[in-house]
Amino acid sequence: MENRSDQQRSLIGRAGEIAALARLLRAARAGRPAAVLIEGPAGSGKTALAGHVLAPARAPEPDSPGPAFSGEPGPTASPAPLVSLAPPERCAPSAREPRIVRVTGAPWESGLPLGVAEQLARACMSVSGREPAFAEPPARTAGHDRGQEPWPDSRPSPLLPPARHLRRHTRGNPRHILGLLRELPRDTWQDWQPTLPAPARHTVDVQHRLARCGEAGRALVEACSVLVDGNGDGGGAGAGAGDSGGADGVPVATAAALAGLDDGLPAADEACAAGLLAATVEPGRTLLSFPHPLTRAAVRIGIGLARRRELHGRAADLAEDPGLRLTHRAAAATADAELAGELDRYAAGRASAGEWAAVADALVRAGRLSTDRTARQDRLLRAVDAMIAAGDVPRAAVFAAELESFPAGTLRDVVLGYLAIMRGRSAEAETFLAQAEARCDPARRPDLMARICQRRVLHALGRWDAPALVTWARRALECAGPGDPSAIESEAVLGLGLAALGRPEEAVGVYERALAKDSGGAQSQRFRLGRGWVDLAHDAPESARRELEGAVPTGCRMGSTRISLWAQAWLARTQFALGSWPEALETADRAAARLAEAGVELVRPAVHWTGAQIHALRGDWEAAERHLEEASAGMHHYEVMVVPSCLARAQVAEARGDYARVVEALTPVVRLPDRSGFDEPGFWPWPDVYANALVMTHRTEEADAFLVPYEELAARRRHRSTQARLGLVRGRITAARGDVAAARAAFETALAHLDRLPLPYDRARVNFAYGQTLRRAGKRRDADTVLKNARDAYRALGARTCADRCDRELQAGGLSAGRGAPGSSPLTAQEQAVARLVAQGASNQRTASELFISVKTVQYHLTRIYAKLGIRSRGELAARCHETARPENPDREG
Repeated sequence: MENRSDQQRSLIGRAGEIAALARLLRAARAGRPAAVLIEGPAGSGKTALAGHVLAPARAPEPDSPGPAFSGEPGPTASPAPLVSLAPPERCAPSAREPRIVRVTGAPWESGLPLGVAEQLARACMSVSGREPAFAEPPARTAGHDRGQEPWPDSRPSPLLPPARHLRRHTRGNPRHILGLLRELPRDTWQDWQPTLPAPARHTVDVQHRLARCGEAGRALVEACSVLVDGNGDGGGAGAGAGDSGGADGVPVATAAALAGLDDGLPAADEACAAGLLAATVEPGRTLLSFPHPLTRAAVRIGIGLARRRELHGRAADLAEDPGLRLTHRAAAATADAELAGELDRYAAGRASAGEWAAVADALVRAGRLSTDRTARQDRLLRAVDAMIAAGDVPRAAVFAAELESFPAGTLRDVVLGYLAIMRGRSAEAETFLAQAEARCDPARRPDLMARICQRRVLHALGRWDAPALVTWARRALECAGPGDPSAIESEAVLGLGLAALGRPEEAVGVYERALAKDSGGAQSQRFRLGRGWVDLAHDAPESARRELEGAVPTGCRMGSTRISLWAQAWLARTQFALGSWPEALETADRAAARLAEAGVELVRPAVHWTGAQIHALRGDWEAAERHLEEASAGMHHYEVMVVPSCLARAQVAEARGDYARVVEALTPVVRLPDRSGFDEPGFWPWPDVYANALVMTHRTEEADAFLVPYEELAARRRHRSTQARLGLVRGRITAARGDVAAARAAFETALAHLDRLPLPYDRARVNFAYGQTLRRAGKRRDADTVLKNARDAYRALGARTCADRCDRELQAGGLSAGRGAPGSSPLTAQEQAVARLVAQGASNQRTASELFISVKTVQYHLTRIYAKLGIRSRGELAARCHETARPENPDREG
């Protein structure tokens, strides 16, 4: 980094790595040492990252000796600084902070094993005479595995296309980013995808290495720079062989032919030895690629415009793929109406296959080549429409202001309405779509009317208005011609509308017929998403997982990122339902990272819903709150955003045992003007969560009145999991009224509904409520058995929050020995449970909800606890509990 300001800029996007290092530092303070290897290429900000995290520790607090340091930072280009953290007790006797050793400048990537690195850290640490005991090998953080971007964002924020392009072009290296920002004029960043050079210093180095190659080597490298560029950046009209940063590349034979070489291997060896190309040998072929996008950019700077046009023209003659051939021809042309027409026709063919990214790139090129202003505007409108369909909303949004300046027209309003839908702006979308509908004559433009109907389908999906969704989908099918993308997209959503109307058999029929005639291209992605979503809603999670996993990939079939994000959101819910929580979190995190680039706001709350719930059930409240923040939605958003946002907040509150917050979180759903679609069993499991919270906040009669219509609807639909979840609440209500026998019957019936359904969390949740009810009714032995079943299931899932709650219930029942009971001799089991919760900071209301007793009973128990223990405050109780629990298991976390 050139200066301190640059070092600060290099930390942008590093929130996740900073948080990870901070956690390790806190762990060292708590007695758990660690060695951390920070990896990344030169200039990626490793030293700045370590310095930023460790800087607060350098400043000793008043009257504190502060942390002990040894080792000085090495050169900023160090490939991998090692940070070693030892706990205070292993440092000087007076130390209150961990000893920190930062080792930089060592050639880890030149072959120094991590074990040797650890020994080096031990040697540095031993200056205090106290060697740290490493609990595990050095952890890798802020990692940069080869082939991955070094700036993975733990909580990414949307990037505008120029910024996204800059990150890919530089692979996120702060040194290169800052160099280009300094060297290029500011108006460069006004373009949606500017043509970026390499930084001057990098260009000089590459041109120097190129000049040292022979004529054949230089010709081969120049040919590769044109061929790789012709392959596009991630799915253009000629996407095929991959870009310079991917695992694919240019076949040696193709590059040699373009360079005019009979045998390209000797030239390839020379270029690879110079670090200008990289070779990947696969069975039957050898591929050449650039080791870094900047290398390709630096090579292209030295190729004159005439020479570049000549190379593109010859590359077009060599290309077998029609899209790739058109891409090279466009690169070699200026204004050309005939070529623009060819690109337009190519785009139409790709649109029928649902390959929207290729459509967008082809139409952008066609627009640039168009000589007629009206044709240019029409092609740009359709290009932006394709960008949205592909799920590249930020790129489409760059053009929004230009589109709004176009003359008022039907297509303009359709495209802007589509953009508003993806951004989650319901009222804005309604305005544009109403204007488009009023302007369009279905008799003259049935194709345009079909597109309006398809946008109305998506608008109705956002509102979760099943009747409107079905009506508009059928109208789109009537207006559209054979193979029209609007008809295909509408048919894919039609099944969801039918299922949301309580007609799942018809919905399944729609998907079976569509998938039977589909050729397996990009369009199948849409039908597999719909079928998987319906299967999940109707108690077939294993089938849902299979379909949704098939709808996630976008690369090999050139599918839509927009569809993939919806598939990942519901795949995460499916994995959660099946008990595969690690996979569910991985899916949710992957979708969240992709969402940051795609900018499809409509799916954002659904993507973060599962992450919030799982982290809360595991007791990771910080991570749960991050997901809640990302899942937030207001009443001005679409209902399909509001409901998962509310559910996420409610389920996190339920995991905390804060049932008043559960009621508060779901109140916006209760107050929806029309929630008939959300009341349909299976899709949005909110009624049981709300009714359960009403019971737990002692609003039993209100819960009963709320529950009855949902029980009747679930029974009519024969929806087993919904009947089970509602049966849990029915059991609580009957128990609260004193009818223990009826409560038993309700819980047993609920468990019977779950029989043979692979829904472990739902089963554990029913068992917990059942056991809690039995314990309160004095059936302690029966309660003990049921609660242990619930606890074992929660532990298997990793739901630590719920397992701990089971332990408290078992402790309150008195039959199972508890852990860490405050003064187990004088206190009863019920008093021990109350004391533990209050000592942890729970209010009387929350303690009552947790133990399913009244607030007055909590107050009564606290009075007896204070008297028995000889204390007078909650603070004294917390101290007493801490003293009792501490020697039992000092290393146990949270």
